[in-house]
Amino acid sequence: MIRRILAPIDFSPPSVHALEYALDFAKPFHAELLLVFVVEPLYYAGDLGLFLEEQHRMAHAELIQLERRVSRRRMKCRTLVLRGTPYREIVAAAKKHKADLIVMGTHGRTGLSHLVMGSVADRVVRTAICPVLTVPQGRKKKR
Repeated sequence: MIRRILAPIDFSPPSVHALEYALDFAKPFHAELLLVFVVEPLYYAGDLGLFLEEQHRMAHAELIQLERRVSRRRMKCRTLVLRGTPYREIVAAAKKHKADLIVMGTHGRTGLSHLVMGSVADRVVRTAICPVLTVPQGRKKKR
């Protein structure tokens, strides 16, 4: 039985595409959807406290909009904005909130950290204690 689905989102088109799959999985089970955004710390010289706070605030505002869209579909939804290494925070949130399934895109924001650290989805798949459904970038899901 699927009671809670964790859907990491970074607001990229692939993560929003994966969210649609999470919604489709949640609906028949009347499962709660937990939307998670992770603010990744930047390792540069200087004071980035204000930048991180702004990123946290903007992510929270975007998640609230998504939560409203999901609620209009008469589905349970909660949001979390976390700070840290994305794959670690996603896996820890899934464990802490007893997620039965993680649904996430195989692609998201790109950059140097992706090239150096590897795919967030790959690391979530390898370290999560619950099943992980990865949704590839590409063709649109048929409705």
